[in-house]
Amino acid sequence: MGNRTRRSAHGNRWGLGLLGILLAGAGAVSLAAGLGAFGAGVAGAPLVGEAVLDRFRQPWVPYAGAAVAIVVALVAVRWLVVQWRSDTMGRLRVEGESSRGVTEIPAAAVRHVLEDKIDQYPGIRRAHARLTGSWHDPGVVLDITLDADADAASTWQRIHREEIATLREALEIDDLPAVVRLAMTPPPKTHTRELR
Repeated sequence: MGNRTRRSAHGNRWGLGLLGILLAGAGAVSLAAGLGAFGAGVAGAPLVGEAVLDRFRQPWVPYAGAAVAIVVALVAVRWLVVQWRSDTMGRLRVEGESSRGVTEIPAAAVRHVLEDKIDQYPGIRRAHARLTGSWHDPGVVLDITLDADADAASTWQRIHREEIATLREALEIDDLPAVVRLAMTPPPKTHTRELR
């Protein structure tokens, strides 16, 4: 579930960070050169010299530029699609011992059962479940909101001991990665009125 997603997010952060640093550096150097930090000759010089322009006046240059632009556009579109793609599962597939068929379960049904069971725990304000990964490598992400006086440690242990273990047995898998995020709600504000 999480390894591929974490690697993808980590790579995105590093890639975007390095690209941002390079672009910021190039912009700072260009601004400094234009303001005369490297001398008046550099500030007044054309951006591209005649020798470079002569090399790019070949008949194949526009086609090569168009090919590079298409490749860059395709990479950018793929990157955007990856960013919008969710790792949330739509259906769970349960394979029995016989090879006669496969049972598919809507992930929403499993999610609702998990949420309903956890909502009945004492001190639970709200439970939201999400199934991630693929049918052969599923995972669970639980966002639990607790009352301010709830016992977070025992709630976390009970979820792992009961609900995650039950789901693992129902899906007939040995390993079910689970992320349980607990949040506490602040106590309600009490409005007191001064009596005179």
